[in-house]
Amino acid sequence: MLRSSAVTAGFALALTLVATPAIAHGGPGGSSAPESLYAQAKAQAAATTQPDPGMIEALQRDLGISGAEARARLVNEAAASKVEPVFSRQLGDRFAGAWLTGPTAELVVATNDSTQVATILKAGAQAKLVKHSLATLDAAKAHLDGLSGSAPKSIPSWYVDLQSNSVVVLARDTAEAQGFVDGSGLDASLVRVEASTEDPRALYDVRGGDAYYMGGRCSVGFSVTRTGSQGGFVTAGHCGRVGTATQGYNRVAQGTFRGSSFPGNDYAWVEVNSNWTPVGVVKGSGSTLLPVNGSTQRAVGSSICRSGSTTGYHCGTIQQHNTSVTYPEGTITGVTRTTVCAEPGDSGGSYISGDQAQGVTSGGSGNCTSGGTTYHQPVNEILSTYGLTLAGGGTPPPTGCSGYQNTYNGSLTSNQNAYQPGTGGYTAAAGTHRICLDGPNGTDYDAYLQRLSGSTWTTVAQGTSPNPDEAFTYNGTAGTYRVRVHAYSGSGSYTLGLTRP
Repeated sequence: MLRSSAVTAGFALALTLVATPAIAHGGPGGSSAPESLYAQAKAQAAATTQPDPGMIEALQRDLGISGAEARARLVNEAAASKVEPVFSRQLGDRFAGAWLTGPTAELVVATNDSTQVATILKAGAQAKLVKHSLATLDAAKAHLDGLSGSAPKSIPSWYVDLQSNSVVVLARDTAEAQGFVDGSGLDASLVRVEASTEDPRALYDVRGGDAYYMGGRCSVGFSVTRTGSQGGFVTAGHCGRVGTATQGYNRVAQGTFRGSSFPGNDYAWVEVNSNWTPVGVVKGSGSTLLPVNGSTQRAVGSSICRSGSTTGYHCGTIQQHNTSVTYPEGTITGVTRTTVCAEPGDSGGSYISGDQAQGVTSGGSGNCTSGGTTYHQPVNEILSTYGLTLAGGGTPPPTGCSGYQNTYNGSLTSNQNAYQPGTGGYTAAAGTHRICLDGPNGTDYDAYLQRLSGSTWTTVAQGTSPNPDEAFTYNGTAGTYRVRVHAYSGSGSYTLGLTRP
């Protein structure tokens, strides 16, 4: 076993690999001594960490801390990520984990060896003496992992909890969980059972162009919402009848056809279960996701693109609206004819022009090797028939914020940002800026006026009420400014009004 002094020397040696050179302090006779391990790492992090102002604002709001505490936290987090591996390596089997605590995230290092407490303190971290090493706890957790097949369904999770120096087993039925733990053969001092209401499940997005299954395979058209419903998606009517159950692209239970019409029409809508979240996007080329911001029908001759689960993303032009087409099953009226190709399995998939939803794939002829003609059922008729709204922006932008020098429209999904009039901002003389934000009802949208200082954007004024709408003014010096629009919660279209000095 290494002695305390040897471990301390190891910390100092390792530090030269992860931190800047030590800052010298004058001592007796002009000698100098290096700063502590953690302090050096903090100094390096402070010199290199340049947090985004938006992140500082979000930390203040969501963690309930000050701006200074948020900046200190980010520095300390960066420093801790550098020094934790050093502590782990040098303490070895006496290391019991490390974590951050308090509003500024100060580093705590745990050990099961009392002789190492002074070493940890000398390196600049807080020290905690505990019973079990991290290796012992990890082994206990791995033992439970090996028994997962026999674990009761009432246990949603288990994990190593560093602060309590134990393996925590969460349970909706604590008696049942305790029986599982008692039967595991583990030392009782290693494991704690805690009551929990957690009932975790995998969550998946509904996206236009994705596959779904119902005995065969079709494609999602557009995600939709409906009052009093989980929401879902629109697709082709020939893909399923009312009551038909669906599975998603990953074969996980997804939803049920709630409306379907074919022939005569070729449209349907599927209500999804709580494992699935309708998202206002369509799969584009490669991994691109295209936003859906409305459903304004494009004119004949316009470009139009289709997304489907068989052939992916292809484009063409609109040839005619209000077409009647006859399939073996009967005649479909009111569809749009296009030059976009499609193949079996693409049925129900998205037709989009720009960011405007156009329709869902009905049928056609040809293929994506030699080309072809396809027909889509216009999406607005489906929305009207079933009382649906496109997820992500099926309604026009709000009409508020009138009377401002400039207005800008856009659409966001929850936790997204947009910058107006662009990321580069605008040049303004000294004087008063007037900002108005009109967001979608039922959401919380915020606006931040930012000024360019060197290469950094700094927030100088903001409207952050728990409402969709904001309005404020700012009297500033000449410079370059921009407005950051943030969807704190909810999704949809917004209007920003801006009068610059």
